[in-house]
Amino acid sequence: MTNLEIRNEVDTVMFAGHDTTATCTMWFLYCLAKYPEYQIKIQEEVDALLEGKNSDNIQWSNLSELPMLSLCLKETMRLYPPVPFIERELMEETVIDGHVIPPGTTIGVSILLLHRNPAVWKDQNEFKPERFTYGKTKGRDTFSYVPFSAGPRNCIGQNFAVNEVKVLISRMMRKYTVELVPSRPEPIRFPLTTLQSENGMWLRFKSRT
Repeated sequence: MTNLEIRNEVDTVMFAGHDTTATCTMWFLYCLAKYPEYQIKIQEEVDALLEGKNSDNIQWSNLSELPMLSLCLKETMRLYPPVPFIERELMEETVIDGHVIPPGTTIGVSILLLHRNPAVWKDQNEFKPERFTYGKTKGRDTFSYVPFSAGPRNCIGQNFAVNEVKVLISRMMRKYTVELVPSRPEPIRFPLTTLQSENGMWLRFKSRT
């Protein structure tokens, strides 16, 4: 590999494997601080899982035993997708709403807006993790929710990323309660390569012990 090829691979791993996960974790903590009723449910779930164990380590086999955490993570990524938009180059002529788009055209897709499409999502701006329970996802268009893109060029590390966030959040919830800081303003979404906050993210952690 050339030096440029090596650098490109490292850039991909750093961005896709760390920056996006950190961004997702930030917005997840914000949602739990803003909706404490769900934070309590996750804390109870994690406490029940680790009760009587000598360690607070979350094992790979434990991740499927945290259903509420999984629902809240999906809803966080719906409202605050770590990567807010993607681009694709058309390989063939495509017709959208009667408009013919030639091959070679670069198409931008706003995941941020797609996830808040009122034609698909009822109360689209509300944090409602229950919308991802099995009975409510059945029949929903597969491409209405694509936090990791979709198709043959979707994120190859999505399962690892999801599990990484689950472990991070569950260990935090085991030890801390997170709250909004009343004197600070609500974060303003700022879509760059990842979804940032224009005015920072102000959260307060309190020990549960």
